[in-house]
Amino acid sequence: MKKIINKPEDVVNEMLKGLKCSRPDSIEWIPEKRIVYRKDPYINKVGIISGSGSGHEPDQAFYVGRGMLDAACAGPVFAAPTLDAIAMAARLIDRGRGVLFLVKNYTGDRANFEMATDMLQFDGGPTVSTVIINDDVAVKDSTFTAGRRGVAGAIFVYKIIGAKSEEGATLDQLKKLAEEVNDNVRTMGFAMKPCTTPDKGSPTFDLGEDEIEVGVGLHGEPGRQRTSYKRANIIIKELTDAVLSDLPFVTGDEVALMINGLGGTPISELYIAAGIAHDILQSSNIKVHSTYVNNYCTSLDMEGCSVTLLRLNEEYKRLLSAPVDIPIKYF
Repeated sequence: MKKIINKPEDVVNEMLKGLKCSRPDSIEWIPEKRIVYRKDPYINKVGIISGSGSGHEPDQAFYVGRGMLDAACAGPVFAAPTLDAIAMAARLIDRGRGVLFLVKNYTGDRANFEMATDMLQFDGGPTVSTVIINDDVAVKDSTFTAGRRGVAGAIFVYKIIGAKSEEGATLDQLKKLAEEVNDNVRTMGFAMKPCTTPDKGSPTFDLGEDEIEVGVGLHGEPGRQRTSYKRANIIIKELTDAVLSDLPFVTGDEVALMINGLGGTPISELYIAAGIAHDILQSSNIKVHSTYVNNYCTSLDMEGCSVTLLRLNEEYKRLLSAPVDIPIKYF
């Protein structure tokens, strides 16, 4: 394994240190807890927090900033953040209006955010609400979840809720809106090559040279099926059709389209996928209002991509285009 790392056990903290060094005026961090939070002052605002295992960057730490998350809690690679880190982050960003946890549906993440909520209630901490994000249509249950997984669609939730929180919405209003966005977003992905975790130094699962995993999870969990390699037109149609049929999306819908790289796919290939998805949506009389193409929610260096569709209304469109100041310029 050749990686730009020192010791595998230091990967997460050294990454967060680099993030802090690159954004000294707007990002602060607590190394021992792996918390990243907004340094700039803000008032009259509900705090927005997410967190999960590392290895999915830029999710979540790189979405901390004005217009998106107020804090992120990073666990070790593919492992949940600690409950005391989550509770500390909530206290750090609370300004008296409460805190909203946006949690992707993985068992460890859910358990620790729930226990952190209990801890805060017991200790007289801020009022907390939680929304579970479960946009993956591939499988109902997997190794890491009970129910559908949360994947790249979560980034649309962060963006819309982050923008709405800047407008002064209440905790109850933000929770309701986050649930509505989650209900209107769907994702499905596939892998061509597995990822390699720093501590293991070898692929997380076996995938033959001519095989792909359709519906793969962010940690390499099995998807719907393992098949032989398919041309881009075929596999992107398979993913897009699965997403379209799940909500279902219908003729006349207006959507935001996200083509999300899983970490190891060249940007050129992601744009090929975007063009194919546009053709499919056009043939279904579904209007694409905005398109997002990049690595938004990855699995280290896994090769593959996912297709996400968010059914839009006027408020979603307005909030997606609202100003944002985060370390990456993907919005």
